[in-house]
This record gives sequence, structure tokens and C-alpha cells, in this order.
Amino acid sequence: MEERKTIYLCLAHMSEGGIEQKYVKEAFDTNWVVPLGPNVNAFEEDLKNFVGGKNEVVALSSGTAAVHLALLACGVRPGDEVLVQSFTFCASSHPITYLGATPVFVDSEPDTWNMDPDLLEEAIKDRIAKTGNKPKAIVPVALYGMPYNCTRIMEIANCYDIPVVEDAAEGFGSKFAGRVLGTFGKFGVLSFNGNKMITTSGGGALVCENAELKNKIMWYATQAREAYPYYQHEEIGYNYRMSNICAGVGRGQMTVVNAHIAHHKHVQALYEELLANVPGVTVHKQPATGEYDSNFWLCTIILDPSIKIKGQENVYKEVIKTAVGGAAGVIHVVDCPTTDCQPNDNVEALRVFMLSKRIEVRPVWKPMHKQPVYKDVPAYVNGVSEAVFKVGMCLPAGPYVTDDDVRYIVESIKEAIVK
Repeated sequence: MEERKTIYLCLAHMSEGGIEQKYVKEAFDTNWVVPLGPNVNAFEEDLKNFVGGKNEVVALSSGTAAVHLALLACGVRPGDEVLVQSFTFCASSHPITYLGATPVFVDSEPDTWNMDPDLLEEAIKDRIAKTGNKPKAIVPVALYGMPYNCTRIMEIANCYDIPVVEDAAEGFGSKFAGRVLGTFGKFGVLSFNGNKMITTSGGGALVCENAELKNKIMWYATQAREAYPYYQHEEIGYNYRMSNICAGVGRGQMTVVNAHIAHHKHVQALYEELLANVPGVTVHKQPATGEYDSNFWLCTIILDPSIKIKGQENVYKEVIKTAVGGAAGVIHVVDCPTTDCQPNDNVEALRVFMLSKRIEVRPVWKPMHKQPVYKDVPAYVNGVSEAVFKVGMCLPAGPYVTDDDVRYIVESIKEAIVK
């Protein structure tokens, strides 16, 4: 019997005919194998058109770099505070600390799992009362592609005159009320990491409100070099520009982005159909108000704490000795297999069981306010993100995931449940 392929969460998929190779070859043939160049310019124009044409876009080396430069351009400096969604990947908050500022975490609303607008406003009022200063920026996140409540968040931000940096790294192509994420705030962060909706192998971009802000970001991203015939630097800059080769990959990927988004939505619908009657398993869906249009970068489920999974009695007994979750072999060995905030035993048992079936699944992001590195920073919590972290799991959804794969994944979940 032929060995079954491993089904990964989300892997990049090249365009039909390999148009990426055409643009990369052009870069080599013309010796544009450096940051900047014709592919970068064309990729930025493609991105500008994709997000609606009214904003400007700067291609950068990563989504993390985009967050960093956006905060810098918002005036974030040492000692400032930035409000950021707690339920997210660390790239949303780490750049705040790069700048010597303090992240102030805001918990989630239960339907989208994204920043709770009411809690956001409460946090703003409390930080002003306690520090005498407004937070310098607000960073909502499109968790797993799900749009945040753009209407309410922008209303609150405008009321207090605080700029918004939309972290749409996972939400490339997601929309709210028909408008692409990343175009509501002062800046919008995009990511083209190898597991995102499209990829440049690594890379990101920053959507800017206007040409003036784009120029400012480009200046910061090219070491803040002044316009002299020699190298003159009056501020600290960074080497954050995208390479012409990576941008060539991105140009090819833009030809298939709509197909990728449609595929992810199809996979989500199939999970919803096939898991509808599986007791104890609930597929997370977008709100049915008509405003939310998620790209479903990853599809997520919730496991009821009462259901039992095969092997559950053996989980969290030994420390992890190999890389988990795409860590590319990088792992910092720990002394204890457990922490004070971790997924329930049945979630970890399902992860291990699915791995035995050559299916990669993962827990949802651990809230940032529960990360040891942020144990002393302010947080405004309502328990939503911690509760979801204990019961949530991500399922494969990338372009390589076929309908048959989804059926196999669902059958494996059913097999894992102890009757």
C-alpha cells in the first residue's frame, strides 16, 4: 500500500506554469539580485490594486518588520504604551518592545475571537486615568483570517484620536463590509511567510494611507539615508526592504491569490458540513451579519472538555524533544512538560493522535497576556482567549489540502474520539 502523504496545516502553492520562475529568472538575467528593483515595484503595484487602489503599499522583508515600522511611524517611542490584541502570534506585540514601549493587552470578543471593542474602550480610559497619557496606537489582529469589528474599533480609535495599525498578516484578502482588511487604519500589515495565503518565501508589506506615509516607511526601511551624494544619517533606520528575487515570487503568487482564497473558503464549508453532527466538536464560524468575509487562512474547531480522546491519559508526561509546529528544527529544551496555561488534555491528545495519521494540527495561539515574557505588562481580560486556548485547535486548510484530505481528517477525528 502506498504511504499516505503528510497533510500540513498550510503550505505555499506555486502558480500553474510556474510564472514565479519567470520573474525570478528575469531578476538573475538582469542582475537585479538585491533589495529593490523592477519586481519589487511591480509587486507593490499589484498589492496596491488588490487592496483597492486608494492606498499605497511598501514591500518589506517580513510582516514583523511591517509592524515595527508602522509603530515607529505612529510615533511610538520608549516609555509609550500600545494597545494590542492578546489573542495573536507574538509578531503583533514583540515590535512594541523593540521600540522600548509597553504592550497593553486587550482580550477578545466571543464570536470573532478578535479584539473586544468594549474592552478596548475600557482599556483606553483606564490607561489615561492611570498614566495621564493616551496609548500611542491600537493593533487589532485578523486571527486566522477572521475580520475584527472594523466599524466599532475605528469609531473608538477616532473618538480618542489614536492611530490604528491593522495586523492583517493572517487576513490577506479578508474583507469587512466589502472592504479589504488593512485599508481601515493608518497602516495595514501583510505577511507573505511560507504558510500564508500567498508567499514570497519570506516577506511582508505595509499598506499606507497615502504617498507621504509610504515615503516615510521606505526611508525607515532603507537605513534612513538622507538625500546626499554620500551616506548621511540623521535618524536610525533599518534594512527591511524586500529583495527583487522574493518580489518575483510574489508577482507570480498574485496570479493565484483569488483561487487560494476561494479554496480556503471551500475547505471551511466542507469542515462545517462534515463535522456538523460530530458530538463535542464545533467548527468556529464567522458571524452571520453579512459584514464579515474571512479568508479562513486556517480553519479552527473547539473540543468540548467532556469528550475523551485515545491516548489522553498519557499526554503532558514527557518534555518535548523535537520541534513542533513548523519550528524548522529550532527548539529551546525545557525542564517541565506543563505550564500554568495550556490546552486541555484532550486537545493535546488529539494533536498527537492526528500526527500518527500524518496530519498536522495545532493548538490555537496562546494569549500573549499569559506568556511569561509579558507577565508584568498591563492586560484587560474577560477570559475569552484563555478559554478558547484550552479547547481550540487549527485544522489544515492550505491549497494542497484536497476534499479527500478533508474527509480523511474528519474521519481521523471521529476515530480519535473514545465512544
